[in-house]
Amino acid sequence: MPDELDLLRRADPAPAHGPHFGDGPLDHCAERRLELLLRDGDDRRARPRTPLTRPRTPRARLLWGLAATAVVLATTLTALLGGPGGQPAVAAPRPLAVRAHSTAVPLNRMAELAAVAATDGSPGLRKGTHVQSWSLAMSDDRPPVALPEERVVRWNTDDSHTELVVAADPSHPGRPVLTDEGDAPRLVADGQVLSRTTYPPSWSDAPPEASPPQDPAALRAYLAETARTGTGSLSTTELLDAVQELLDHWTLGSRQSAALVRILADAKGLRPVGQVTDRLGRSGQAYVYDAPGERRMLLLDPRTGAVLGLEATFTRDDPRYGVKAGDVMEYSAWMR
Repeated sequence: MPDELDLLRRADPAPAHGPHFGDGPLDHCAERRLELLLRDGDDRRARPRTPLTRPRTPRARLLWGLAATAVVLATTLTALLGGPGGQPAVAAPRPLAVRAHSTAVPLNRMAELAAVAATDGSPGLRKGTHVQSWSLAMSDDRPPVALPEERVVRWNTDDSHTELVVAADPSHPGRPVLTDEGDAPRLVADGQVLSRTTYPPSWSDAPPEASPPQDPAALRAYLAETARTGTGSLSTTELLDAVQELLDHWTLGSRQSAALVRILADAKGLRPVGQVTDRLGRSGQAYVYDAPGERRMLLLDPRTGAVLGLEATFTRDDPRYGVKAGDVMEYSAWMR
């Protein structure tokens, strides 16, 4: 037995004084010793053997490397997308968290601050948008995945416009980004252009193509037409939907933002909850509205009242799509 125990000690693939390989392949010496141990077995005393000295061929090393790479890639995709019979992937980034003990500013007070900030009319209204979004892709046969995108829409003097969509996730700069082009989710390089489209001139005078007014009453009617309620009135859910569509077409000036905050201050059920740091690192005042099955959080710039972001999260599980309460359904962060 002493010979076998001694051989076991010398066959240790990760000795205390040697390098640590984790889950990687054994080095040459450890492999040689381990193979010697396995070949000799219990008949080692009766039939001594010559130690194995043949090194691994370059081709074998290449095959091992390819196999290891395939295993890592498969493990990564399984973790992201979920394998057969596995748990669904994480639906989306964590919901925005309100800072503990932060001051919740009422919307009426925010409307007053926005009105003061809009006195000089700067910055002005601009057609087009720059938005970072995380949207949840769901289907009956695949686990839900969050798809981060950055979209820039710029209008030209001839009323044509260009839309640029890029795969980008500011939460993980430089990392591969998950995208879905209809076939299946896949990883692409951070900053990869997903689409660049130029649209012909449009002279529509209907919202949200028409210029948004800066008077609260006129802007309310504009948003009702944007939401296509047909009644001229807006529920809080319809108002938030219309705000999102408006900001996907326009970058509001200070006066339009002040009018919008005045409208939001009159919305039922939209309550202040405190300060939040958004996914772009900006500080804002958060306002929450609870609707059946979802919670909407609106984020406003604490100085100007400009809308910074809008988040929707599930408030109950939906096993049909593998989502749970607290998963983020979608989030948009608008920039100037």
